[in-house]
Amino acid sequence: MSAQSLLTNAALAAFSLVAFVVGKLLIHSISAHISLRHVPGPASSSFIWGEEWNLYHDAPGSHYLEWHRQFGKVVKFRGACGHQILSITDERAIAFILGAEGIYKFPKPDGVRAWFQRTLGEGILWIEGKEAHEKQRRSLAPALSQQSIRKFTSIFYEMSGKLSAQWAKLLDDSGAEEVEIEVTNWAGRFALDTVARAAFSYDFDLLSGNPNALAEALDGLTNNENKLSSFYMRALFWVFPSILSIGKKGEMIRKVKAELGAIAGKMWRDAKTSMDPHSTEGDKTLMALMLKADADSDQQLREDEVVAQMRTILSAGYETVSAIVAWVLYELSMNSGLQERLRNEVSSPGDPSLDEFEKYPLLNSSILETLRLHPPVLENHHQAAETTSIPLSAPIAGTTASQLVVPKGTILFIPVNVLQMDPEIWGDDAHLFRPERWLDPGNKPNLFAFSEGPRSCIGKKFALAEIKTVTATLVQQFSFACSYDIEAFQSFVIRPRIQGQGPSSLPLTVRRV
Repeated sequence: MSAQSLLTNAALAAFSLVAFVVGKLLIHSISAHISLRHVPGPASSSFIWGEEWNLYHDAPGSHYLEWHRQFGKVVKFRGACGHQILSITDERAIAFILGAEGIYKFPKPDGVRAWFQRTLGEGILWIEGKEAHEKQRRSLAPALSQQSIRKFTSIFYEMSGKLSAQWAKLLDDSGAEEVEIEVTNWAGRFALDTVARAAFSYDFDLLSGNPNALAEALDGLTNNENKLSSFYMRALFWVFPSILSIGKKGEMIRKVKAELGAIAGKMWRDAKTSMDPHSTEGDKTLMALMLKADADSDQQLREDEVVAQMRTILSAGYETVSAIVAWVLYELSMNSGLQERLRNEVSSPGDPSLDEFEKYPLLNSSILETLRLHPPVLENHHQAAETTSIPLSAPIAGTTASQLVVPKGTILFIPVNVLQMDPEIWGDDAHLFRPERWLDPGNKPNLFAFSEGPRSCIGKKFALAEIKTVTATLVQQFSFACSYDIEAFQSFVIRPRIQGQGPSSLPLTVRRV
């Protein structure tokens, strides 16, 4: 066969494959459109991009707030290439989707799973299926229990102290009474250092301020979302997950996975060499538990399995915690009176224990209020594994049905900001930062910042203890003020930045108290 014939056959095969994929998408789109034609929603803004351009470039969550005010608790809108998305705030529907009965019927969308697989490997954020997920969760749960976290408190204080010392040094070096500090950078270093020390007994020494390849790779992947390449990838990966392997963004994804893998592999090999898996001392760290499980098993863990889990813990501990810490400090910087009251509450001899933190109502309420207004993950994403009926608390407008039939493959969004800013639940001032709302014992609505149900964030208690510790430490030593207009923007998580700028930024004026 001639070279020209080979090329012709290859071109025909490629064309047939593309035609098959496009045809399959078109058939599914038409079928889903017919099934969901009674669900209200906005007219599509773009034939190609649907609502993706507006969702990406406008204030995070602003369109969800408007849509749900206008159309009710179930809204239909289009993404790129015409695929339909349901945004759901109906209480009964959410309880079903996130509960034990529904959560495994509504796994993460294919594109989201592809993202986690390509950046982190096949760890707990990627895994699906009840048995497989519960197995991974059981392996992590002991190290992230309340009892284990109590043992990490000294590490939280150590890392918080290192951060405070660096800020004090910046003040000393400036020779001034106050200095402007870029908080988001330090929050990321604190979060990554802390999770590595507590979970894996490993010291990145990021709080020394020195450059670090892993921190730079993580920041480079998720902190440049103003670029068009990021928009194209975010808009299309729901439909074409393979786009995550293309171009500079795909190269960055591979770099992050390689950097995380190199570090995690070294941690694992060093730990197996130096730690006694049969020792009972310090056996609640994640690393020690993995070593013990490995030693007790007839079939030793493959390094790639361990590394995937370690990548996941490091990345999750870095992204979400760093964003929350930055937002807590921002909200404090906007209210000097709140700072002073909080300082008075937490100022006491010695370092409070994890249990003693519960005696600080203003500290706890300030962090809860930050999570309410600034959830690090804006949307909870799911995809119907099969055509499924979802119960509703009230029929969709114009219908009498108490069930919503969702076709197989339909992507569902649960917009966390809408749930956490609903005036019917939080009052007419739901858009305002007011920690006092949490001080009323009878007013304790659920937060969805860490999700709910069997697949809620397993590291929630760890993260909250870490955030409380660093907030209490910093507020005792420094006061904060912000002279810039700060806005939220959609990165991998919701980060703060100076209005109109590109990457995350939160310059605060810091003084000693």
